[in-house]
Amino acid sequence: MKYKLIKTNKEYQAALERLDKIFDAKKGTAELDELELLSLLIEQYEDKRYPIDLPDPIEAIKFRMEQMGYTQTDLANAIGLKSRASEILNRKRKLSLDMIRNLHEKMNIPTEVLIQTY
Repeated sequence: MKYKLIKTNKEYQAALERLDKIFDAKKGTAELDELELLSLLIEQYEDKRYPIDLPDPIEAIKFRMEQMGYTQTDLANAIGLKSRASEILNRKRKLSLDMIRNLHEKMNIPTEVLIQTY
């Protein structure tokens, strides 16, 4: 098949249908190459048509704390300032550059999420 950028919803639906048909392509086959190319085209279309915003920084911190079983004290230890954890979680204080670095390093929260304004 000959492929081009997906520009319409009709082309998108056709690409999804084809992807579904070749989804279990075997390694080393032309169908696998087609699957990989089609996946990239679909991803590009979806990224352009249905962008996903980054999560709110404070909500991301709370979510990651929950995942890691962290308490507010653990957060305070992660950012390096015990008195700041409550202020940050209650949106009374902005994250400093050092706090962002610490949260990224210790809690693996992407910096692009943490540097947003809130």
